[in-house]
Amino acid sequence: MEDVNLIGESIKFMVLGMAVVFAFLFILIQAIKLQAKIIEKYFPEETSAAPTPSGQSDESQRIAAIIAAVTEFRKK
Repeated sequence: MEDVNLIGESIKFMVLGMAVVFAFLFILIQAIKLQAKIIEKYFPEETSAAPTPSGQSDESQRIAAIIAAVTEFRKK
């Protein structure tokens, strides 16, 4: 008889613990979203007037980074 009571109590504590964690995570996510809105409102991201060249220069920078990483790895 006591085992059933202990199992029931453990299930209650498990559900309570999961609910507390869920509530905490929900509040945390809402606080982060609110913080992002406040930061975006008071500190907007500045856009540059000149467009950045994309395509070939971006690809060449990526290739140069890969070559540097492989070279650094082979030194070891």
